[in-house]
Amino acid sequence: MQKFSYVIKDEIGIHARPAGLLVKEAKKYESKIQIVMNGKAAGATKLMAVMGLGVKCGDTVEVEIEGADEAAAFEGMKTFFENTL
Repeated sequence: MQKFSYVIKDEIGIHARPAGLLVKEAKKYESKIQIVMNGKAAGATKLMAVMGLGVKCGDTVEVEIEGADEAAAFEGMKTFFENTL
């Protein structure tokens, strides 16, 4: 399993549009990708679960990646977070 932490910089946090983009990015990989915040976890391919975390600007999330293509998924998701959120 690989994981990284990220502080959300988007002023509005993970609302509908960026959550949709996040889900689209996560679906590119075979690996199981989870977003964890304050002890709550959501599968990154599930839009309502991601939005249900209520992630706001300044919140720190942990992204956990496990599976066959976790190295590629780790790089892809890390780049996505840095460029989008």
